[in-house]
Amino acid sequence: MRKHLLAIAVILTVATGCDNVAWGGIDMEIQPPPDPPVEETADTTAAPASEDDAVNVDAPVLLAGIRDGARATLVVVGEVHPEGLRPFPDPRFPADVDRLETLVAPGSTWILFSEGVRVGRLNAEESGTADAFCGDRRQISGIVELVPDAAPADRFLALPADDAEDKPYGEFRLIQHDYDQRVASLTIAGEAIPRVGASWPEQGVLDAREHIHAFQLGDALGQSIAATFVVQDELAVGPPRQGAYALFVLGHQRGSTYQEEFAWYRGVDDEGKGAPRYFDHLDWDGDGSDEILLDVFGSSRRWFATLGRQGDSWVRSYQDACASGSPGAG
Repeated sequence: MRKHLLAIAVILTVATGCDNVAWGGIDMEIQPPPDPPVEETADTTAAPASEDDAVNVDAPVLLAGIRDGARATLVVVGEVHPEGLRPFPDPRFPADVDRLETLVAPGSTWILFSEGVRVGRLNAEESGTADAFCGDRRQISGIVELVPDAAPADRFLALPADDAEDKPYGEFRLIQHDYDQRVASLTIAGEAIPRVGASWPEQGVLDAREHIHAFQLGDALGQSIAATFVVQDELAVGPPRQGAYALFVLGHQRGSTYQEEFAWYRGVDDEGKGAPRYFDHLDWDGDGSDEILLDVFGSSRRWFATLGRQGDSWVRSYQDACASGSPGAG
């Protein structure tokens, strides 16, 4: 049954609030994450042993973007395969370039998702280059049509209508993080900082926290929190200061406690700037488990990374090739 969609003309925002931290609230019992697999990060950009081994299979293409008033701009993230995302267009396959032009052409239709559920659609009106992102990346823009209960949504993931038209709508739920979740994010980060060998923030962990988001995974009972902490830097594209670093943490509710699920530390001096921020989540590959998209800020460009499940652990399952710490890569 087709849902009635509304063209949205305004953005509704949720205040983040501030923390007056007293270590109260719920009983905080922070547990370390399960032992990760030996290989934490999948090498999604490595070429096959020979070009003859490369097989080009057309698969859904994932886009991500934000809304400004009635319009949204969506940027190509990658191609969805069962083993994870792949770069798109893939330089090994010249045919991908022609397919991309067709996919993002004005008039193309995209199914929109936010907070893990289908919420509407976008008909592309314009197509161009995403200059803020590294690599030769394309973007589209158009009027957003949303179901009424998703009116507050302003961040979207999108799949082509040909691949996602049969996906059901879900109940959109925007969770405003609460005091206990904010305290939990500080505690998890406080445990992770000495473990990864990072310097302690001069003004404390609270001052270093630049972003926090609470959300509900589709295959989980409790809520999750994601937070980014930056030291000697900003969560934005721009040059970092000496000794800067970013720490992203993911926690999940287990009864009345929060358990660390994943931590990603990146020091500028060793790897170059790459400050990740939670963007959205969705089971985009249809395996029954949500994936998480991260928006990563470098010194001069942005890129994408993803988190996925590998057994009982979260791992960094994809990252754009331009994420290396070589000069100019960020």
